[in-house]
Formats: sequence, structure tokens, C-alpha cells
Amino acid sequence: MNVRVKAYAKLNLTLNITGVSGGYHMLDSVVTSVDMHDLIVLKKRRDKLVSIIMRGQGSEEIPFDKNNAVKAAQLFIDNFGTNGADITVYKNIPMGLGVGGSSADAAGVLTGLSKLYGVNDLAGIKLLADKAGSDTRYMLSGGYARLTGRGNEVRQLESSLKLNFLLLAPKSGVSTAECYKLFDSCGALGGDSAECERAIAAGDKEALCKTLNNALAPAAKKLSPEIEEAFDELAAFDPLAVNMTGSGSGVYAVFENAEFCAYAKSRYRGKSKAYCLKTKN
Repeated sequence: MNVRVKAYAKLNLTLNITGVSGGYHMLDSVVTSVDMHDLIVLKKRRDKLVSIIMRGQGSEEIPFDKNNAVKAAQLFIDNFGTNGADITVYKNIPMGLGVGGSSADAAGVLTGLSKLYGVNDLAGIKLLADKAGSDTRYMLSGGYARLTGRGNEVRQLESSLKLNFLLLAPKSGVSTAECYKLFDSCGALGGDSAECERAIAAGDKEALCKTLNNALAPAAKKLSPEIEEAFDELAAFDPLAVNMTGSGSGVYAVFENAEFCAYAKSRYRGKSKAYCLKTKN
């Protein structure tokens, strides 16, 4: 029997750095799932080993021992005493954009293995997600949420608000470690997560867009001029807002509707790859 799981990407709507604890930066971030996803296929093994095949987006180059999907599988097997799995990840989510692809894959593997082996211990799976990566607990559920701590404290935000995004993928990536290091030396304010949360609850798209910001964006722009260029290129289409996700390098614009988003994509002539996305909630 095979189990198939879709692992969805996310965008940070706000991202604030609230301090440092235990060597980790503490966050306050409002996030949303989007309809870009990887497909994960899992099959039972007769032993306790894990095999993985990565396909697409350059994921074939990820070392086995650095792969979050493998880490999640090994945590699951060790914790629940199940047999192993043969895993294939068909990657559609670009790497290095700050859209949570590796965390999504880890969460997808945990979800897939729980289905494959009939494990219904959601609390236990959430604890494993925390060990697999900072955003992985959120990726188990997706939707709108407010993340605090290392990103592992998740509060779901119920809303039917639909958003349309044009995401640009600059070719030059940004090292997350270097971005945080530069942030520490210069600092910056992020978006108003509380106001963003209220706007989501009210279904107020324009109010939400006024709150969007990312404290890491100034540092990322210094590390990659292509990120600043992406901001300027998107702003030229007069969207509701332009923002960066994660520590970069993905930059997105929010448009009034899907038609405006598709039009902007059709007129875009820059160097970055462009994706039309919408909220998945």
C-alpha cells in the first residue's frame, strides 16, 4: 500500500524578532499556507530503514543526512517502533525561498507515516515535529496561524479570507544564518502581528496588507541586491502590498484578485521566476 501526501508551502505575512533564547531567535509571525505543494509518496518496508528519492528543484543534491524528511521519518520510527519506509518526494516548492519547503516535507512525512502505520497520536507527532524543524509543527495543520517562540508555538487563526500572491524567486539565495547575523548588527522592525491577526479575523484584506512587513528584509536586501530588485519590480504593478517571506529570497505581492495577479505575471519581464499563488485554508 502506498500513501500520498501533499505538503504545502507557506508565506510569512509578518515576521518580528522578539529576542534570543538558548542561541535561537524568538519570532512573532503570522503565516498562511499557499497552494504550492510537494507530493510525498510513502511505502512500508519490512525492516526499520528509510530510503528516500528526491525529484525536482535541485533536491537531488540534498545529502541524505541533511534531509529533514529523512530526519522526520527516523524520529517517527524510533518513537513509535514501526518499520521503515521507502519515500519519494516530488518537489514543486523551490528551495531557498523562505516558503518552508523542507519543513513541509518533514511534516508530510510524519503525516504520511501516521497514515501508513495507523498511528493516531497527534500530540506525540507534534512533539516529533518540534524536533524535526522550527516550522514543522505548523506545517502539520497549515492555514492561517500566528507563530511564536522558535516558530514551534502555533495558534491557528480561523478565517475564510482569500489572498492572491505573485511570488518572485530571485536566483541568488540568502544564507539564513548570515541574514540573522546581519539583522543582529543592524536590527529592524517587522510587521504588526496583532493587527494582522485582527484583520484576518475581520476578513479585511486592505487592513491586513497595511500590516505586512518582515524584520529580516533589510538584512536580506543587503546580502542580495536581487531581493531589493524584486521588491521594486513588484511595486511597479501597484499591488496592495509587497513583502518578503522567511529570511528570503522569496518576495511576493498581494493583489486584489486572481485576475490582477495573472495579469502582473503575464507582464513581468524580470530575471526571477514568477508564481501565481493563493491561500490554502
